[in-house]
Amino acid sequence: MSVAAAPATAQLPSLRRRVASMLYESLLLLGVLSVSFMLPHLALGMGFDIVLPGWVLLGHVFVVLGAYFLWYWIHGGQTLAMQTWNIRLTTPSGAQPSSARLALRYVLAWPSLLYFGAGVLWALFDRDRQFLHDRLAGTRLVFKRQQGSSASINPP
Repeated sequence: MSVAAAPATAQLPSLRRRVASMLYESLLLLGVLSVSFMLPHLALGMGFDIVLPGWVLLGHVFVVLGAYFLWYWIHGGQTLAMQTWNIRLTTPSGAQPSSARLALRYVLAWPSLLYFGAGVLWALFDRDRQFLHDRLAGTRLVFKRQQGSSASINPP
């Protein structure tokens, strides 16, 4: 599936819209992790008395979330929450990012969020209001206009 490239002058979503999308994404990820992480580990613990070490559990979460995000970003540039909030992931030129660039964005997002959200707070000082992991990975979040809508949309 090919996604049309957005012009370089694409409207950037507000920080409020992007944070709202992140919060909604966290709710969706609870369901993803409960099915793909919690259920198998509960079955191992209750059925076989096996408790995996913490580094294996963290690695499992990293792989499951990576599969979720990369699959959605590669197939359209939007996760479910990004579709709801009309946000799309592109390169600064408006093209679909490569798989390697998307993987780099995913890896860089972990420290960006885990270090007290420093990469998200970075957007307050960035000239384009982009997150730190987007700036470093060479990606950007753009506002995706509704198809067939010629009216000017003023996103929050």
